[in-house]
Amino acid sequence: MAYCEPTFKAAQMSDTGAEWQVAQRRKGAARKSKSVQVSHTCSQEELDIEKTVRRIRDTVSELSCEDFWPQWKVAGSAARSKHLQNGDTEGGPCQQLECVCYGLGSFSSSVSARFQLAMLLLLLDAGQIPLKDCSVYDPAFSRGEKAVLRELGLTVLTENEEGKRLATKPTLFYLMHCGKALYNNLLWRNWSVRHLPLVTLIGNSFTGMMDRTVEREFTRDYRYITEALSLCEERQLPCPSRLIDVFSDTAVVTFPSGGLERLPQSTWAELPEPQYTHCSDLEIIQRETQS
Repeated sequence: MAYCEPTFKAAQMSDTGAEWQVAQRRKGAARKSKSVQVSHTCSQEELDIEKTVRRIRDTVSELSCEDFWPQWKVAGSAARSKHLQNGDTEGGPCQQLECVCYGLGSFSSSVSARFQLAMLLLLLDAGQIPLKDCSVYDPAFSRGEKAVLRELGLTVLTENEEGKRLATKPTLFYLMHCGKALYNNLLWRNWSVRHLPLVTLIGNSFTGMMDRTVEREFTRDYRYITEALSLCEERQLPCPSRLIDVFSDTAVVTFPSGGLERLPQSTWAELPEPQYTHCSDLEIIQRETQS
C-alpha cells in the first residue's frame, strides 16, 4: 500500500450510532453476532459513493500496516495454496478460488463493518481472488452501499440465500460475527465428502460458539456446527484489544478431505434441512420474513 497511518481508536467504533449489541460475558465470551434488523437509512441519494469508496480504500491502507495483518494475510494465501495443492494431488486442473461474503452489515454507518469490508479486500488480494469473483450479500445493504460495492468491483447478490450456498469449486466464505444459523445452513448445504473440503471459512470460532451457548440447546438447534467440531481444523486469528469489536473470536476453519474420507457413510446420511423451530432469537433474516 502507498502509506501507513494506523490511527484507529476504540472510541471511533460508531459513525452514526452503535450497530452491534455487546453480549454478556459468559465464560470469557466474545462478541455477540450482529443485529439482524434491516436498516435502509442511507439511500443511494444520501450516500456519497466516491467519498465512501475513498474511505474504504483508506481503511484498507490502514489495516495493511497493522501488526496483526501478516498473520491474516497468511490465512488468505493459505486458502489459495491449499486448493492448488489439492488440484495437483488429485491430478485434476487447479480451479480458481472464489469468495462469498454474508452478513457484512451497514458499512456506511458502522466503522466495524467498514473495517471488516477492508479486511475482506485485503484477503482477496492475498488469495489472488479477482474482485468480480467475490459475491456479497446482506439484507441490511442500502441501494447506495450496493453501488459502492459494485464500484469496488465486487458482485452483489440479489437473493437472500440464508447461507445455503453449495461450494462447487474452492470457496472462501467470509462470515464476520454472523448468526449461528448462517454457519449451520452453510454446513448443511455442503455436508458431504465432496463439498466440505472445498470450503474455507473465515468467521466465528465454532468452539467459541459452543462455549457461549447452553450445550443442550446448541446440539438441538445447530446440529451441523456441533458435528463439524470433530471434523474441522480451526486456527484462531489474532485480534488487538483496540479492535475487539471488529475481529474478536475469528478463526480459519477448514475440512481436510483425508479425515472426512475415513468416516462411516452414516455420517453423511439423513441430512434434514435446518428449521430452527425452537429458536427464539435466530440471529438471521429468513427469506419469508424479509421485508
